[in-house]
Amino acid sequence: MLLVLHGTGGDENDLIPLARAVAPGAALLSLRGRVSENGMPRFFRRLAEGVFDEPDLRRQAADMAAFLRQAAQVYAFSPDSLYALGYSNGANIASAVMLLHPGVIHGALLFRPMVPLELDSLPDLSGTPVWMSSGRRDPIVPLQNAERLAQMFRQAGVQVRHLWQPGGHELAPGEIQAAADWWKENR
Repeated sequence: MLLVLHGTGGDENDLIPLARAVAPGAALLSLRGRVSENGMPRFFRRLAEGVFDEPDLRRQAADMAAFLRQAAQVYAFSPDSLYALGYSNGANIASAVMLLHPGVIHGALLFRPMVPLELDSLPDLSGTPVWMSSGRRDPIVPLQNAERLAQMFRQAGVQVRHLWQPGGHELAPGEIQAAADWWKENR
């Protein structure tokens, strides 16, 4: 099962072609963010570019975790089979759910993620596979922030593969193939 989470302004249909290219044949559960920012769907509020409303992020992550537990029962899939594929805001909510609610999402493919929140301590996510892709010239996610998220995951025991692209916040064709290769190795 692949949980598909769009970026700001997207919807539940935007990343379906990407999900199909990365994980052909996977069952997809694609959600629309329920927060609106100037009419654009998001998964949690932000105060400014790169500045997240942490109380709202925690609430939205808790609600998503509860929804995913219920969806696992309704659709009869094992939580061990649930991976997330998220872009930008979707990657950030997936990261937050993993860090705040361990075991709900088993692994993730994260395109252009950043540190979603500060934690006093990290959960034990030993053995959790995560593939991240970041842009070296990303105007939204600074290099240090993306690397800090990868380091947070590593400190929590996550098996991280972090791919750096020369571009910005947009996706590059080569990274889609790299994500598909990682998916094949980790499924």
